[in-house]
Amino acid sequence: MSPLPLTVLFAAALVLSLAVKFWLATRQMRHVALHRDQVPAAFARDVSLAAHQRAADYTLAKGRFGLLATAFGSTVLLGWTLLGGLDALNTVVRDAVQPQFGNLAYQLCLLAAFALIGGLLDLPFELYSTFRIEARFGFNRNTWRLYLADMAKGLAVGAVIGLPLAAAVLWIMGATGSWWWLWAWGTWAAFNLLIMVLYPTVIAPLFNKFEPLTDEPLKARVQTLMQRCGFAAKGLFVMDGSKRSAHGNAYFTGLGASKRVVFFDTLLSKLSPGEVEAVLAHELGHFKHRHVTQRLVMMLAISLAGLALLGWLAGQTGFYLGLGVRPNIAAPNDALALLLFMTALPVFGYFVSPLMAQLSRKHEFQADAYARAQSSGTDLASALLKLHQDNAATLTPDPLYVRFYYSHPPTSERLAALQAGSA
Repeated sequence: MSPLPLTVLFAAALVLSLAVKFWLATRQMRHVALHRDQVPAAFARDVSLAAHQRAADYTLAKGRFGLLATAFGSTVLLGWTLLGGLDALNTVVRDAVQPQFGNLAYQLCLLAAFALIGGLLDLPFELYSTFRIEARFGFNRNTWRLYLADMAKGLAVGAVIGLPLAAAVLWIMGATGSWWWLWAWGTWAAFNLLIMVLYPTVIAPLFNKFEPLTDEPLKARVQTLMQRCGFAAKGLFVMDGSKRSAHGNAYFTGLGASKRVVFFDTLLSKLSPGEVEAVLAHELGHFKHRHVTQRLVMMLAISLAGLALLGWLAGQTGFYLGLGVRPNIAAPNDALALLLFMTALPVFGYFVSPLMAQLSRKHEFQADAYARAQSSGTDLASALLKLHQDNAATLTPDPLYVRFYYSHPPTSERLAALQAGSA
């Protein structure tokens, strides 16, 4: 494999993806700004002009900040690859660790160093988003103490879970021959299924408190809905999401017998019991239509294809040289191959992301239709409007931006579909 074609292809994909991102983002901001001063006619009775303008301003603030973050991210990506950043990091880590501690320690240190530096580079943007933009619009309830505690816990969980997984994959890459990618995929799949089981009871409680739902009328209503839908869960819980953000949500988590229903306390404080039931019915719709299973299978299939591709690329010298890294001669290249692949793949994957977004929007419409059939379409529509206003989601997104990025249909389209279905 010659390095030059890959270099040209990667550089062209990076430039093209950056251009498309900027074009779509500026379209979105222009469209939202153009419609800022008038509430769409369909919402004039339910949404005030002040709320509409707040949503537009929030969208514009995030859009402008997103342009800066995107430009910075692309620069960092270029620095890691074609400008030699990963090559330099690899040389430093290899020379410092490998002679004394061996190949596995060197490769784990390389992965950890890359992740740590990447996290530090992203940190200013995360802080500005949380403590400036989210705070400016009244969403942030995080404190520095809580933020730092979350960071420390995240690093600890990442080390406890991530390092053993990385060590297992690296050992598989070095010990199982040319079909290593198949064994690695099996390990990765088993790991993801295990995390889905452990997350609700082991990991999530490290970051939030989960209290059993104590509102007996609401609890009875929810349990009746779940029985009607043929869904069983291990428990109904309320999460203290309000300690970090004013945004509200509800979700299912877990796998098999460990499934549980989780409501953000912010959601329960904003919605009526009927609206909560409708939101939960929407989530049940995803299970009824097997969307969760479909997405899991799709994720596993994509990861299998990706690892198979990496299995071929890892043996090609041009793969490393084409992305700005000199492969090791006296040390394994497995960690380098993983890092290069995970760094470069999103550049190419960006162009298929609209297909995934379209599938997700289709699933949301199906879940809405199921919720309308199992609960109240009026309550679901009312809940969508409240959540729109509380989350300051714009009612006037650019249609092309929606088709490319939105995993959920705009509120206007969801409400129109609910109204058409009930007619």
